Amino acid sequence: MKHHLKRQLRRLATERPYQVVVAAAATLVAASTTGVLIAGPAQAPARQETAAVAEVAPRLDEAASRDQARVAAAAPVSPSASPSATATPDPDLTTSAPKPAATKQAVAKKAVAKKVVAEKPAAKKPPASKVLDYTYEAQTTYYNCGPAAVRNALSASGVETTQDGLAGPLGTTEMGTNSAEDTTRVLNQMVKGSPYRTTMFAGSPSSAQIERLSADVVEAVSSGRGVVANIAGDATDTQGGWHSFPGGHYIAVVGYQDNGRTLRIADSADPSLPAYWISAADLANWIATRGYSA
Repeated sequence: MKHHLKRQLRRLATERPYQVVVAAAATLVAASTTGVLIAGPAQAPARQETAAVAEVAPRLDEAASRDQARVAAAAPVSPSASPSATATPDPDLTTSAPKPAATKQAVAKKAVAKKVVAEKPAAKKPPASKVLDYTYEAQTTYYNCGPAAVRNALSASGVETTQDGLAGPLGTTEMGTNSAEDTTRVLNQMVKGSPYRTTMFAGSPSSAQIERLSADVVEAVSSGRGVVANIAGDATDTQGGWHSFPGGHYIAVVGYQDNGRTLRIADSADPSLPAYWISAADLANWIATRGYSA
């Protein structure tokens, strides 16, 4: 019986995989049946035959696997089956999704920024009228109107100096002080931040120039600074007083009222009339062909 089984196994081992599987199954059935019939009550021979068949079965499976591998390797591969090396990514898959947390954070920041802007106080509006606290001094010589006007304006900013101390820097001589450019330069030397600028009128002032003069005085006085103006000719104040300086003169503007439409003048020429009010339009015409420092 053993020799017969071995011959069958050798023959089956040379067959193709599917034949091997069928033959192995038939052999297993035959061996099992024969073992049962011969052994009878004694079960040991049947178990031995079954063990022998079980030992051969894995080897048959290995042979079948090797044959299947050879068949698979020999099969042609379709070019269309290979993946494309330049496959285009799906934009729906590659596009990053929005980040809800980041979006909410950005919205929150914008809301905070708007709140800060809304809570920021508006620029303080200047008062409708204001007169500076200054110390008046009449000019010490007939040609010292420039130094006297600068000195009176500086006193409103808390800067104490003398006419003689200012005459040199201003270039003042018996012929007077040259122009508003000089008063602006010296005022900026004495006041922190150099806030003064020169405005010149080539001729009769326009409405825009009058408005600018008014605005410049309001800004300067609201900031605690006096304005120095170089004037020439005649002018009448709000009380009807007449003031005439055909050869030119310097005065300090130390206050305003009616939102700058009327201006307060500190005049060093006559200590008996140290100050008076004049309209912005009249002062602008008085400055014509000259200029002012504000």
